[in-house]
Order: sequence, then C-alpha cells, then structure tokens
Amino acid sequence: MQLADIYLSVRRQTFTWVDPGKFHREDFAAHTNGEVVSVCEGADGKIAGFISVWAADDFIHMLYILPEFQGKGAGTALLQSLPGWPEHKYRLKCLINNRDAKAFYLAHGFQVTGRGASPEGDYEELSFTPAPAK
Repeated sequence: MQLADIYLSVRRQTFTWVDPGKFHREDFAAHTNGEVVSVCEGADGKIAGFISVWAADDFIHMLYILPEFQGKGAGTALLQSLPGWPEHKYRLKCLINNRDAKAFYLAHGFQVTGRGASPEGDYEELSFTPAPAK
C-alpha cells in the first residue's frame, strides 16, 4: 500500500533522532485503525501524502507529505479537506524536534496549547481555534 510506504519513508527521513529500526511498514495499519484517512494527489496522479484524523476528538493524528511535494501546497490542501475547516477546532501533537512541521502548523493558525512526552521525544500540543465570527 502506497500510504504505508509514505508513512515509513517520511518517518525515517524526518525523525532522524529515532532509531529507524523502530519504524515498520505495518505501523500504518495499526496507527490509523479507526481513523479517517484522506489523500492528496499531485498533478501527475501520484499520491503526495495523507492526513489521518481521529474524528471523535477532532484530533489530527498524522499528516505526512513526500519530500518532493513538501512546500508545494499538499499539506495545506489536506488541512483544507478537513470537515468544517477552517470553522472547526482541531488539535494535534507535534514533536519538538520536528521544526519544519511546527512552522507549518503555526503558519496555518495553530497555537501551542500544551506539552508532553512520547517514545519519539517531547512534543507540543497544537490547537487550531477558529476566529470568532464577525
């Protein structure tokens, strides 16, 4: 499955501080179980990346984009595909060492609302709160 390959390769490329042997192709199925997964395709029809959401909590669990599509609007398109975006509140966890991802989310209106720790490292909880209606 292409999404499992994207998940594995991007994790290994991005999370350089984690032993790459801890990441496995079958992680995708386990980590997205029960989640809503949406994909973004490039102009050539190639899958550029995906977003997965635990809908019951409006929690963005994953947003992964292949390196050749990063910075070209795929991540923004996936956020915009979320139900109710941008009038709906969403939250996520972003590893502190993943500076590019944090910058992306902050640029899209997320704010740091908490902190925690995970096996992959310390993270910040980021929340998107819609602007009040005018």
